[in-house]
Amino acid sequence: MNTKNWVKFFLRTLFIGGIVTIVTGFIVQWEKYEVFFTNFDMIEILSIAVWLMGVGFIFAVLSQMGFFAYLTLHRIGLGIFRSYWNSVQWVLIAFVLFDLVYFRYRAFAEDQDPLWPYVLVAVLIFSAGLVVAYLKSLQSDRRTFIPALFFMVVVTVVEWVPVLRVNDTDWLYLMIFPLFICNAYQLLTLPKFLQKSKEERIRVQRKKEVKA
Repeated sequence: MNTKNWVKFFLRTLFIGGIVTIVTGFIVQWEKYEVFFTNFDMIEILSIAVWLMGVGFIFAVLSQMGFFAYLTLHRIGLGIFRSYWNSVQWVLIAFVLFDLVYFRYRAFAEDQDPLWPYVLVAVLIFSAGLVVAYLKSLQSDRRTFIPALFFMVVVTVVEWVPVLRVNDTDWLYLMIFPLFICNAYQLLTLPKFLQKSKEERIRVQRKKEVKA
């Protein structure tokens, strides 16, 4: 990817993270912010929106770091495990989902608390990951399904860990939606930016050949 398209890729992901966090923040904490909308206090609303956007930018940057880290990890995994890499990814997906349920329940559940809310979180993340992975496989080929699912489940949960350790419900929602959407956006749009970069390199090369 050339520099111009990388900057576009970065800025669009950043913008998506900021917007999604603003929307999520107002929805999650509507009871807290409702009074500002009722009183048409635009200064307060805008200040909250700016703060939420800044938080969203941080989530987006974290998402991008995770994405490029996974691209490196994927190449290393292919080099080490070769044809077994897909199986390894399935094991890691299962392990992370189990940990997401088991360790959160052990750490934060009160006496007599049901297990199903913790299971539900893992099921929803896995289900959403399946949808994105399916779209990715339609976009390219079936071989991308498991890597895409691994990224959407394992990497998203790893990126989510700082808030998972605190277990604040508002922050759990506030972080997971921007992370997941930014991850999905990067996964599904990277080929387009790579193709644009390739076409631009070809055009530049042709111009050089004409001048020569």
